[in-house]
This record gives sequence, structure tokens and C-alpha cells, in this order.
Amino acid sequence: MREYGLRMLGAVVLLLVTLTANGQERKPMNKPYIDLRPLHFGILVGTNFQDVEFENVGPQTVTLDDGTVTEKTILTDADKWNPGFSVGVLAEGRISNNIALRIAPTMHFGAKHLVFRNLTDSIQQTTQDLKNTYISVPIDIKFSAQRFNNYRPYLVAGINPMINLTHKDQDYIQLKRYDVMLEIGLGCDFYLPFFKLNPELKFSYSLVNSLDTKHADELRDANLRVYANSVRSAHAKMITLTFYFE
Repeated sequence: MREYGLRMLGAVVLLLVTLTANGQERKPMNKPYIDLRPLHFGILVGTNFQDVEFENVGPQTVTLDDGTVTEKTILTDADKWNPGFSVGVLAEGRISNNIALRIAPTMHFGAKHLVFRNLTDSIQQTTQDLKNTYISVPIDIKFSAQRFNNYRPYLVAGINPMINLTHKDQDYIQLKRYDVMLEIGLGCDFYLPFFKLNPELKFSYSLVNSLDTKHADELRDANLRVYANSVRSAHAKMITLTFYFE
């Protein structure tokens, strides 16, 4: 699953190279004036792949229910990129011929698959599906190349504030309600006879500690706290493959 992002990136780059190689001959232009509008709107659908990067604490001193003090080591990791679904709307404002400001409120449905390896007790292993429903409002700058025929490659970069709508529960680990991600990506505008289609691949990485460090104190089962306290920080990661329709 961790290779999915690289495969998708390679596919998009290969597509752009193929278009460049096969598109040297001028052809009739669809929607020739669409990029001259100061503001235009659209919708988006796509798929996301979620992951999280943990900083593990290492050995912990734990007091058991009978008062016994012992040491435990829990290794926590997200072992794969989990697929999800994304849907949203788009507003794009023209700044110049090659630069635009884009805001795309989006809902991301997905989960992160966590693995806890208890290295103290004969390497016992348990898992958690950390479900997430995010509302994000990315603010991106879009840098476009010159249009040739009916396609136009571009790069995009910006910040993405996010709200996690998932309710807290009594599971091992929880993430904070609010997060801010840095994102960068690439895509291509395809000018079709009746609309513009923009496939885009983007990578996002959390700029803040996403871990809810107070969650361990809220757990009613004391046996779960050693797992909740096994990490000191977390940075969420996301790869999104999105199709914009304008």
C-alpha cells in the first residue's frame, strides 16, 4: 500500500510526458476563453490514501492494578496507506495568465490502520482502524504552463486547514480535532468540448502534532493507557487523486 502514492505519481508524470510527445501538432481548441474568466467554479471527486507518522516513546514504567511496577515497550506504527473517498466543490480566481488562487472545500472519508507491537510480552500484536472524516478547506496557488492544444499541465502548492469530525471513543489512540497540512501536487487541465477536466495528484503532510495527548487520561480501561502513551507525537499524511470538473 505504501507504493500506491509512487505508482500514481509515476502514472501522472508518464501521462504528461506522453501528451507532450504526441501533442506537437496544433489542433482546434475547445473552450478557448475559459481561463480568461476572473472567477469560476466546479466540483471534485476522488480517492484519498491516509497514513500517519508516529514518534514512539520507547520503554514505559507502568503501574498495574495490583500496584506492581513494571516496564513495557510498545512499538506503534501505521503499516499501510488506507484508501478512502473525497468529494467537494471548487472556486478558482485568476491572478495572471499563469497563476490562480484556488479554494476547494472538501470532505475526506477514510481511516488509518494502526499496529501496536508489545515487545515486552512475547511480541504480542494488536491493531486499530482509526476512522477519520475530515472537512478541509485547502488554499492553494496554482502555477500553470502555457496552454497547448487542449491540455495544460500545472503545479499546485498551499496549506490545508482540516477539522476531524470523528467522535472520541475508548480506542487506543485518537487524533486532534484540528489540523493544518502543507500540500504540493501536480495535474493537468484537459479542455473538453463542454467542460474542463483536471486530474490531480497531491501529497499533504501535517505541520503540527496531530496526536490527542489527553486521550490516555480519558480512557476508562487502564490496560489501554500503555498503548495510548506509547507515542509522543503524530503527523498525519495523505495522498489524494482528485478529478475536478469545471
